[in-house]
Amino acid sequence: MSGSARLFERAKKVLVGGVNSPVRAFGAVGGTPVFISHGKGSHIFDVDGNEYIDYVMSWGPLILGHAHEEILKAVREYASKGTSFGAPCEVEVEMAELVTSAIPSVEMVRFVNSGTEATMSAIRLARGVTGRKRIVKFDGCYHGHTDSLLVKAGSGALTFGLPGSPGIPDELSALTTVLPYNDANALDDYMKKHGEETACVIVELIAGNMGVITPEHDFLEALKNVRSHGALLVADEVITGFRVAFEGAQTVLGIEPDITCLGKIIGGGFPVGAYGGPKDIMTKLAPLGDVYQAGTLSGNPVAMAAGLATLRILKKERPYDRLDKIGKTLENGLLEAAKETDVSITINRVGSVLTVFFNTQKVKNLEAAKSSNINLFSQFFHSMLKRGIYLPPSQFEGWFISTAHTEDDIRKTIEAARASFKELKV
Repeated sequence: MSGSARLFERAKKVLVGGVNSPVRAFGAVGGTPVFISHGKGSHIFDVDGNEYIDYVMSWGPLILGHAHEEILKAVREYASKGTSFGAPCEVEVEMAELVTSAIPSVEMVRFVNSGTEATMSAIRLARGVTGRKRIVKFDGCYHGHTDSLLVKAGSGALTFGLPGSPGIPDELSALTTVLPYNDANALDDYMKKHGEETACVIVELIAGNMGVITPEHDFLEALKNVRSHGALLVADEVITGFRVAFEGAQTVLGIEPDITCLGKIIGGGFPVGAYGGPKDIMTKLAPLGDVYQAGTLSGNPVAMAAGLATLRILKKERPYDRLDKIGKTLENGLLEAAKETDVSITINRVGSVLTVFFNTQKVKNLEAAKSSNINLFSQFFHSMLKRGIYLPPSQFEGWFISTAHTEDDIRKTIEAARASFKELKV
């Protein structure tokens, strides 16, 4: 790890904390972050030549694995023509046609450059459409670092114990109501009292930023009911879009949002986000409407080409049953290995994304997630790392499986986990 250590020392002199996104600094688990040299398939390689089976997969976008040949081919083709024009290109039209044909609730789409930009723009659009100011989000759900949505957020903010952030005006925070995830009664009660002044309710339909947590039936019903108060339902599918199913988690869960936010997979490894919905909502955006949002690199042809190649492969191959099977094998193997070594864990999994909580209770909300044993997770993380398994360096993140992961990868991961569980000091 000497190469990574030297790079980290250099980085700390010129990058804040030595990184460009906080969780990468390994602050939640300790130690020196691994500097990656390259990746191929389900494996990554660090600057010291160490090889790892990767379950971060760029935090979700690489559902087809690292350096997929068809994606690289598309990128080379479009990059050779020019990297950016600031003008319309055919590839962004093709991408929009594919996205709108895949997700029933999305008739029109606007591409942006990140998931954060997508959720920020969706909130602005919801406020513009309804003429209302208040929004509702849920404890532990992370929707990017925009001011209105960083209140009591998950993801890195949760990892570092930051329920909010300095720099967010109290006046703006006051317009964001935070309710417990999976609490139907809390949502129903709030909407009865304040529904008429609420622009939208934004939610990760399947939470992924306090660890993977699935919605319960009554909570989904309460979400569906927000429209009866004139508020819009905004679904953050930045993680789940094209990962849980080609049509999105919303189709699996039987819910139809007013606005859907996408990211990660639709960029094929490049910085891309999107938000979309019915025509009567989306046409409120400029240049057709008066809600303004713009971006110099939005619809970038190289990024669009990478995303389009990814979605075309997913549409053709429909790998979701296989991914679910691999995920189940990994889940069962980890549970069995933990039981053999008397380590208490619980696993939440949806298809190809899962979280191993060092916890004895069912994790269905932020409170339960935060009761996990962070010290044991940190020990487990480093024990797995030294055995060549690269996990997200936080208890509150998901592990991502790609189509490139093999049965042998899963077997080796379970074996490494068994050995790592034995090393834990409770």
